[in-house]
Formats: sequence, C-alpha cells, structure tokens
Amino acid sequence: MSKIVTFGEMMMRLKPTDKKRMLQADRFDANYGGSEANVAVSLSLFGDQAAFVSKFPENVLGKAATDKLREYGVDTSLLQYGGPRLGIYFFEKGASVRSTKVTYDRAGSSFATSKADEYDWATLLKGADYFYFSGITAALSNEMRKTILTACEYCKEHGIKVACDLNFRGKLWTPAEAQAYMQKIMPYLTVCLVNDEDFEQSLGIYAFDGDMARGIDQKDTFIHGMKEIVKQYPNVKVVASVLRNIQSVDKSTWMALMLKDGKVYESPAYKIDVLEGVAGGDAFGAGLMHGILNGHDPQETIDYAIAASVLKLTVLGDLNISTKEDVEAVMQGGAGTRVAR
Repeated sequence: MSKIVTFGEMMMRLKPTDKKRMLQADRFDANYGGSEANVAVSLSLFGDQAAFVSKFPENVLGKAATDKLREYGVDTSLLQYGGPRLGIYFFEKGASVRSTKVTYDRAGSSFATSKADEYDWATLLKGADYFYFSGITAALSNEMRKTILTACEYCKEHGIKVACDLNFRGKLWTPAEAQAYMQKIMPYLTVCLVNDEDFEQSLGIYAFDGDMARGIDQKDTFIHGMKEIVKQYPNVKVVASVLRNIQSVDKSTWMALMLKDGKVYESPAYKIDVLEGVAGGDAFGAGLMHGILNGHDPQETIDYAIAASVLKLTVLGDLNISTKEDVEAVMQGGAGTRVAR
C-alpha cells in the first residue's frame, strides 16, 4: 500500500452556536481541523496509509488534537510535541448575502514557531511515496518556508513525489511573497492543486477573473492556466482544479478539471445545497491523491475527487467524515432522496 505523509498545522476550530455572528456569540462549538490534517483524515477513511507531521503543545489540547486524528486512523507517530499553544481559528458561517468569515488566532502557536531543524525528514519520510503540503503552511513564516524547502530537497534526493495544494490565503501573505516562494517550490512538484485565485496570486498566471458566480463559465481560461503551469514546470505531471459557480452561501455548482499527459479530464458538475462551505478543497485534494495512490485511471480519479469534495459540503466541521463507499455512492448518482437501509 502506498504511503503519504502530510505536513501542516492542525488547529482548534471554534464556531458560534445557533448560527450567531461572532459579535453575538456567547458559546462556541469546538472541533479540530487544518488543511493537511483534513487531507490525512480523508485518506485514512478511504483506506489509505496516511501519516500527519506537525507540532502540538504538550498539554490537554495537544492530546485532544492527537486523539481526533487517531479516531479516524491517521498515523500520529510522527507528531512533535512542545511549544506554547495550539493554534485557533474562529468560523462564522454566512447566510444569504452575508459571506462566511474566518478569523485566525494562530500566531505564536507551537507549529508556527517550530524550527526547521526540529524536523528530521530522513525519519519522517521513511517509507513514504508522497509528501503533501499546502500554501497555507508555507505562508506561516520564513522558517516554515525553509522547512518545506528542506523537505522537498530530501524528497528529490530520495525519489519521493511531492504534491502541493497552492491554497493562497491573503490573510497570511501577499501575492508577491507567495510567487517568490512558489518559484522555488514548483520545480519539486509532481502534483499541483490550483483553484480560483491561486493561479494568479501564487504563480502570476491568469486563469480566473475573480467572479465566483461564474467560475465554471471560465473553463477555457482555467485549462489555459493549467497548461501554462506544465509549460513552465515540466516536472509537474498532474494539475487539478475545482471550478465553481457560487450563487449564495447555501447554493452552488461544482465541477473539476485535471490535466495529465497533455490531456484534459473533466468531471461531472454537481448542484449543491451547502451545509457548511469549508474544507471542500481539502476533500478534493484527498480524493485526487486517493486516485493517484491507488493507480486509478485519470477520469476515475477526477470524478472521485470532485465527488469527495461536494460530499464534504454536506458535513459539518473541517473533517470530511466520509468513507470510500460514501464517495462512490455520490459518483453513482447518490442516495440523498431515500433512506439507506
């Protein structure tokens, strides 16, 4: 069985109860999540061998985060412990014309303040077939950027493939910072996930005009952007993107594209009633990597990835608590209108 190691920060997620706004909140639902941790959980639930590398505080919150990963079968043996605190983010779900908002409280966390020399990649990547990280992790600090570059160099030297979800976050770094760093990282990648504004903000490649109401309508420019990535970085063998037409916080249409070996593969489109619009991209990344790790053909891989992604939109919290059978049911037309007996 192929093994994937994901690297990033897992945080406590606090969401106001009773659909309240942050300014109204007096109680919060607590859960855990973070891009690469979400991917590891999904892959484990799909039956894949996934390990998560991060650093947690050596206290009850660090233990709770570890236990959450273990609950879903993620290999936690590579986790580091120490430092001051667990990162937190606050999630305010939007409604109708009011958008969903995220507020970070992650500065100074155990992970964000960890040093490059704390990660012994020879040990952490032993037996790995893939190393997976996101642009969110790279955005946290110069030290974290050094850490990722060191890991990628180790992967190149030892035949380990690298996958990255560019995942640009304007609250964490600027386009200039992202582009300068990604120019260093892109030559190491085999798989590149790039959605919406990621093309231009992270790579300086135009593919999307920013209108989330008509992302799918811009399919041709997305494909052009994907081909430009491979042209500039021929080491990248797979480029995948989610395209969305978002009508409101609660209603949208999703589909996906994948470029492999010069051929574009297109998924079906799904009209979705969104329960909670968070971590759909992570679920997509996990679905894509599941197909790659298991040698599925390209069309099946992209179909599985988008089905996993839209399924996540029906699940509360960051983690896509969905099995391979759940995703396959969506691919086969779903069973949302009847009771599964």
